Amino acid sequence: MKNPTSLILLASLAAAGCTQSAKDNKQPNIIYILADDLGYGDLSCYGQKNFSTPSIDRIAEKGMLFTQHYTGCTVSAPSRSSLMTGQHTGHTPIRGNKGWKPEGQWPLPAESVTIAELLKTAGYTTGAFGKWGLGFIDTEGDPNAQGFDEFFGYNCQSLAHNYYPYYLWHNHDKIMIPENEGNATGVYAPDMIHEAAMKFIEENRSKPFFLFYPNIIPHAELFAREENMALFRGKFEPEKSFKGVDDGPRYRMGGYGSQPEAHAAFAAMIKHLDDYVGEVLDKITELGLEENTIVIFASDNGPHLEGGADPDYFDSNGPLTGYKRDMYEGGIRTPMLAMWPGNIKAGSRSDHVSAFWDLLPTLAEITGIKNPENIDGISFLPTLLGKKQKNLHEYLYWEFHEQGGKVAVRMGNWKAVRRDIDRTPVGKTELYDLSSDIGEKNNIAVQYPDIVEKMENIMKEAHIASEVFPFSYETK
Repeated sequence: MKNPTSLILLASLAAAGCTQSAKDNKQPNIIYILADDLGYGDLSCYGQKNFSTPSIDRIAEKGMLFTQHYTGCTVSAPSRSSLMTGQHTGHTPIRGNKGWKPEGQWPLPAESVTIAELLKTAGYTTGAFGKWGLGFIDTEGDPNAQGFDEFFGYNCQSLAHNYYPYYLWHNHDKIMIPENEGNATGVYAPDMIHEAAMKFIEENRSKPFFLFYPNIIPHAELFAREENMALFRGKFEPEKSFKGVDDGPRYRMGGYGSQPEAHAAFAAMIKHLDDYVGEVLDKITELGLEENTIVIFASDNGPHLEGGADPDYFDSNGPLTGYKRDMYEGGIRTPMLAMWPGNIKAGSRSDHVSAFWDLLPTLAEITGIKNPENIDGISFLPTLLGKKQKNLHEYLYWEFHEQGGKVAVRMGNWKAVRRDIDRTPVGKTELYDLSSDIGEKNNIAVQYPDIVEKMENIMKEAHIASEVFPFSYETK
């Protein structure tokens, strides 16, 4: 249950939304598709040469491609918490992938106000289809308790490593998949989730809806259906083989299955993702919804190195350095595409610096809802509409609670990274000039001690202590 303070806030937001929604124009539908561990260079519209993503590229062709968009964090749960709450990881409640028994991750607290809750105050029907990872069933973080009318998919991000699971969740019901019992591979779970998402669009075509579609591709286990494997088999030599978990207690419980053709499997999985996106775009066109639907495509963090993945082979980061779990650009700068015919100029590009915590205020401005208090995001609606973006971030901030602790700050073209926050000795601050060094190859901290000092002050000021996710925060 939401606490009384949260309920009062949502009621006031609803009142504000009702006033604004008295416009003659119908509220736009909103579709937000989130890939899992897709790198900055993994789409052909961002320069990928090994395979193509024609359906995802259609969003860029019909809308806007962002060159400087950042995730909420460099791993899944905190990144999604940042997205949902409009707060960076120094403030958002979930700052790590901490587990929760019997299943799932640490729950988003009741007092959090999510995008879904805000949109419901403006009359939206809300659905989440894919991977949640922000709270188990019947906890405060349950997607149904955080504003989603319908949820279907994996509650636990660890179980979402596996593409032929024994069950998925539909709201509070565990849906068993008998076709996958034992070691059978009868049902490819992303297909089930996609069908549910498409049904949600069909059923809500006549009213404003928010579809949050956090797909699990291409994370972790490199599994694809045979029809797509056949398209790429033998095309990416030398192949890479991965020996994983094929039996025992971790089989389909988070362990990655073996994959003797990891390169082909990765390309085949991207083909699955691209096909799903194409079907969503075709569906809104078929239903006559395209002109009144905002479609945004993004990724939750940079490419991973797990389960046989080979991001260097595919140049998954393009010009960037680093991977998932890094605070370098490759871990946190990812693709973002947005289309809204008649509002966003087709074929446009933007170098506006934005981050996951900007989505909430952007959607709030689009739908006429008052922002909740204590958010870090800034609406990028002016950028979407081709207008001057007057409000800009003074800085962007990230923290990561694994591998000794890491933080990063971007201020203008300056980027600071600090590692080993929780270790002794504490790591020294690195400094890069992204205007001339997008690959973060040249640490120039010694040359600019005044900038380093500013960045270290931001690191201290941007972090509010969390009892659940404690973080040592020395900077000297």
